[in-house]
Amino acid sequence: MAPIALEDQDHVRDAAFNKALHGKSADEKAGLRAMLKKDPVAQKAAIDEYFKHWDNKAAGVETAEVREARRAEYATLTRHYYNLATDLYEYGWGACFHFCRFAYGEGFRQAIARHEHYLAHMMGLRDGMKVLDVGCGVGGPAREIAKFSGAKIVGLNNNDYQIERALRYAAKEGLAQQLDFTKGDFMQMSFPPEVFDAVYAIEATVHAPSLEGVYSEIFRVLKPGGVFGVYEWLMTDHYDNEDPHHREVRLGIEQGDGISNMVKIPEALEAIQKAGFVLEHHEDLADREDARPWYYPLDGDLRMASSLGDIYSIARMTRIGRFVAHNFISGLEITGIAPKGTRKTANSLGVAADCLVAGGKEKLFTPMYLMIGRKPR
Repeated sequence: MAPIALEDQDHVRDAAFNKALHGKSADEKAGLRAMLKKDPVAQKAAIDEYFKHWDNKAAGVETAEVREARRAEYATLTRHYYNLATDLYEYGWGACFHFCRFAYGEGFRQAIARHEHYLAHMMGLRDGMKVLDVGCGVGGPAREIAKFSGAKIVGLNNNDYQIERALRYAAKEGLAQQLDFTKGDFMQMSFPPEVFDAVYAIEATVHAPSLEGVYSEIFRVLKPGGVFGVYEWLMTDHYDNEDPHHREVRLGIEQGDGISNMVKIPEALEAIQKAGFVLEHHEDLADREDARPWYYPLDGDLRMASSLGDIYSIARMTRIGRFVAHNFISGLEITGIAPKGTRKTANSLGVAADCLVAGGKEKLFTPMYLMIGRKPR
């Protein structure tokens, strides 16, 4: 693979666009209320910029040049994806944008938190440590891990809107002294070398154009002896790029989740070791024999829900729930209440959901390949 040319960072430009698109919607309650507060002109610009990478570029005609164009604009692609998708994520899934394992009788929110606790446990996070969360979203995992471990956490994010929401939530929960959130590109962090005791990434570094590149940056900012833990999105060894169906599954996940270049498990293992880490543990947690599969909330089997609250939450994410929500959004868009392009984004997320389920059932994809690496002293 050719060396990655990093995108130029322009925080002033990004802040101006964030203000134009989102206005004060970061202060709104999560989900639909925030979604309806967007500027339609800026929304169209974000839609056009994101979907130029996907429209009329189906799996059957995808070329290496098309994929390389996405990798070349990795930061812009990811930033605009989350400009468009964040409110829909919070409405449908909550403030923790990741999958998890499910134990018998375990509720959705409880399982999400346990997945975060398990990573903190495997890394040995504890009170007083200075920890970096790479690709922190709206700060849901950072808040949970801070409360669980006592660590002080800095969240890194290249999307201004998500940072605003993360800061708001941290203040609301009384965690402003324990958490901070900063703007940046994880391929070229502004932190000096060797400043963090630990770094984690939860389903975030998949947005990198090169895993070796982002893992090398993480290695640089870790102190000697520091630990890096990651839940990585990867295609498994069962994935065959020559199989048209496999490519459709992979491309559907990439388009609906803002991913420029998803790779297979062996490449990730090679990347983390080339970055300099001593690999202490690696495992596909999706292969564990759990009571329910990680993809069950998207699969539509409400019999697997463990409580009435879960039925309500998960019903919104099933095919029927998504159909109802998408048509409701379409009505809001037609009447001018929601900005144009909102349904296109929701439909893209729906395609991704179906491809995620297919990838999980067919063992082509995992969202939870756990790797724990340590920087030598």
